[in-house]
Amino acid sequence: MRIFFISTEWILILSVVLWFTFQHVAEYIAHKIPNQWISPNAFLFKERRWEKGGAFYSKVFKVKKWKRFLPDGAAARKNGYRKKNLTDFSTENLELFLVESCRAELMHLLAIVPFWIFGLFAPAEIIIYMFIYALAVNLPCIIVQRFNRPRIKKLIERR
Repeated sequence: MRIFFISTEWILILSVVLWFTFQHVAEYIAHKIPNQWISPNAFLFKERRWEKGGAFYSKVFKVKKWKRFLPDGAAARKNGYRKKNLTDFSTENLELFLVESCRAELMHLLAIVPFWIFGLFAPAEIIIYMFIYALAVNLPCIIVQRFNRPRIKKLIERR
């Protein structure tokens, strides 16, 4: 429900500033959560039967063809865990990868949630566009995390 009535120019400026802010706040929150509180076996992150070890994402979304084009958000953090090119295949590092993939998924889920805020100052139809934008920006990253996690778990099990 629109509460604030501002010009189209300010709606555009505020939208850009807010999305930038929402992404960074979501990232900040996700990185403040201690590793021991994040479990790949938690309800939110555990693999679903229909995902079939990541095969669903490979078959439906062709994730292997485009995942390399996604940026690694860890590059923006001083001590970020880079997941793009895995070089250390020790069990300890693979388990850390699982935790960090959960953290990345949580961050992108959190970044989708505030799309509705735009309805406070923009016409109602804008909320739909903001939701589509939020999904377009965050869903590919979530898909990659859900694709990678079962594969990493298999690597750990083989050890």
